[in-house]
Amino acid sequence: MKHAALSVVLALALPGCALFSPKDGAGPSSITGPSAPQPTAEMTAAAATTALGARAEPLDSTTAEEKAAALAAPAASGERNLGRVVVALGPPAEQGIWLKTSLVDKVVQGRVETAAGKSLAVELRPGIGAALLSLAAFQALGLNLTELPEVTVFAP
Repeated sequence: MKHAALSVVLALALPGCALFSPKDGAGPSSITGPSAPQPTAEMTAAAATTALGARAEPLDSTTAEEKAAALAAPAASGERNLGRVVVALGPPAEQGIWLKTSLVDKVVQGRVETAAGKSLAVELRPGIGAALLSLAAFQALGLNLTELPEVTVFAP
């Protein structure tokens, strides 16, 4: 009887051994993963070097005339310096020339100026946390879309 029970146990256990047998010659370590680090797939050169600006063009519906007018707008008399902020690129789907910042608590017309002295009339919108500058404003000021430039904010 002992032999019959042992043969039943072995008959049931042997098919389960296939789970532990090496399928690709990796040996027992394939159960928990490879024992040596595997080489990672390299990023293609095109994907690694494509400029964000090249893909951002179709997202901006602000016309060249609107950007030129905002760049040419003179500083308003009596405007005050609200401070300097580091800006990140805002959501490209939000069209227009604007800056979201915690420096204002309501929508007002204002101006931003880069460290290089380039000035742009913008709509100042209330924001929370980091300041966000619109895609059109980034492009009008000639700023790199992947950087975090600092701008001075002015408002009436």
